[in-house]
Amino acid sequence: MGQYAVLIYAPDSAHAPDATAADTESCDEHAEELVAAESMLVAYALTPRSMARSLRPDGTTEGPFVDASHVVAGFYVVEAPDLDAALALARTNPVLREGGGVEVRPVHSGGVVRS
Repeated sequence: MGQYAVLIYAPDSAHAPDATAADTESCDEHAEELVAAESMLVAYALTPRSMARSLRPDGTTEGPFVDASHVVAGFYVVEAPDLDAALALARTNPVLREGGGVEVRPVHSGGVVRS
């Protein structure tokens, strides 16, 4: 089984500090489905773009690294037998029905090793 990162692109993140359960309901339901299917390994929701800070050689700027209509709102890593299976899992992400998109990329390596 391979690991695949699913990057979620949306106009902004629904996970603001003052977000309600209704604000994040579709995201939470989707995560629960992937957990129940034993596909999801890890998931992280990012805060809204206004909370981002970007580092460049000449200093720090407020906002996301790339000023675009959609930003990375979160990501998760799934385990799937191949890319086609990972794409099938990613197609169930609610952001696709809400005007956003997803990007699926095979994970090459990683993980945290602590002594």
